[in-house]
Amino acid sequence: MNWIFEPWPWYIGGPMIALVMMLLLFSGKSFGVSSNLRTLCTLCGAGKNTDFFDFDWKSQRWNLLMVLGAIIGGWIAMNWLTLDATVHIHPDTIAKLKDLKITSAGSAYLPEELFSLHAFTQPKVLASLALGGFLVGFGARYAGGCTSGHAISGLSNLELVSLYAVIGFFIGGLLMNHFLLPYLL
Repeated sequence: MNWIFEPWPWYIGGPMIALVMMLLLFSGKSFGVSSNLRTLCTLCGAGKNTDFFDFDWKSQRWNLLMVLGAIIGGWIAMNWLTLDATVHIHPDTIAKLKDLKITSAGSAYLPEELFSLHAFTQPKVLASLALGGFLVGFGARYAGGCTSGHAISGLSNLELVSLYAVIGFFIGGLLMNHFLLPYLL
C-alpha cells in the first residue's frame, strides 16, 4: 500500500496521458488550460464588450470540469497521498538557490521567499508577478495556446506550430532562469 504515497513512474503516467489524449482526439476536442480563462471570462459576461469572448461557453463545459478535476486531484494528492512534501532537488541547485537568497530550497515545496504571505507585501514580488502574469497571458494568446495545450495536445496531434511553440517556451524558460531570475531575486 506504500506505493500510493510514492510518485508514479513515467511508464504509468505517460500512458495515462496518452489515453486521455486519444479520447480527446477521437471526440474532436483538444486539451489546454489557458482556453479555460477565455471560457471563464465569457461566462462572466466579457463577450458583451469584446468579440474574442463572444462564443458559446457551454461547448467548453467539459474543459472547465477537467480543470476542476485537476485542482481537486492535486489537492487530494498533496493532502492525502503525500508522505513527504519536500522537493528532492540536486544539492548543486540548492546551493545556487541559496546564493540567490532562497534558503528554503530543498526543504519546502514552494520557496517561502517568493510565495509566503509576507512576500506578497513586497513591491518587487508584486511587480514580478504582475509582469509575469501579463507575459504569460499575452504569450498564451499570441501563441494560440499555453504550454500544456501545445506540449501535450499539439505535439500529440503532430502540429508543427506546437513544436515551434514548445521550442520557444523552452528557450524563454532557459533565458529567464539563467539570465533574468538572478537579477529579479
